[in-house]
Amino acid sequence: MELRVLRYFIEVARTQNITAAAERLHITQPTLSKQLMDLEHELGTTLFERGKRRTTLTEDGILLLQRAKEIVELADLAENAFRSTDERIAGDVSIGCGETEGMRIVIDAMKEMRCAHPDVVFHLYSGNFEDISDRLETGLVDFGLFVGDAALAKFDYIKLPYTDTWGLLMRNDCPLAARPTIRPSDIENVPLLCSRQAIGSNELSGWLGHNFGDLDIISTHNLIHNSAMMTKAGMGCAVTIAGLVNTTGTDLIFRPFEPALSAQLSLAWKHARPLSRAAAEFLKILQARIA
Repeated sequence: MELRVLRYFIEVARTQNITAAAERLHITQPTLSKQLMDLEHELGTTLFERGKRRTTLTEDGILLLQRAKEIVELADLAENAFRSTDERIAGDVSIGCGETEGMRIVIDAMKEMRCAHPDVVFHLYSGNFEDISDRLETGLVDFGLFVGDAALAKFDYIKLPYTDTWGLLMRNDCPLAARPTIRPSDIENVPLLCSRQAIGSNELSGWLGHNFGDLDIISTHNLIHNSAMMTKAGMGCAVTIAGLVNTTGTDLIFRPFEPALSAQLSLAWKHARPLSRAAAEFLKILQARIA
């Protein structure tokens, strides 16, 4: 498979129209159609359902789309890694990050990097620890920001001078809102909205005294925003970390767990994989800031 043809395939999948895709790609429609048919012949499968108005992906096409995007993204990252010269540092630095106030430490280093090297471009990808770990493992990001140590065994990493505090987000009129802290027995019969990271956390299960997944969990999430809206609607209380939801002037309030439960923040990168010059310089700046 040629990289150029994969870019053609991605554009057709995006527009769902071969004529429109050909115009955006600045090639003729017959040329694009032939390239796609050659790709299908090469793979021995049908990638598109060709209708009068729309061209949609088959199941095999959907599978290829995900892989094609990863291949193209890796190729772009590899190309950008060689933009630096002896005189200047340029290119891309990509960071996978979860929701945490500790991201401010990384942002300060990004700001310093941009001041010193204005040709560097940062790319941030938000997700939970599984999403970030997968992107780091496959080389789709240079660094991953992790809460806790669950995903760090296979990576090199540095610990950042910040810890996240776990607790419960609830409505102001919730009976638990009158308490300064939340103990394990307080949430035994409470409908909970939990991140998938929380459900799988050994630390949280240890704090609770049994498997966290045995509680009355009514929904899971990888980012807190929608669960905060569900909490505000009175559907339950959200297990989250402090500072992710601004409760000032709202119907929501956050209460920390007792005994206090916190998680160390770490920045990780793929073991034994050379960093680009831009990524290496960013890591150097971050290390100097936290030293």
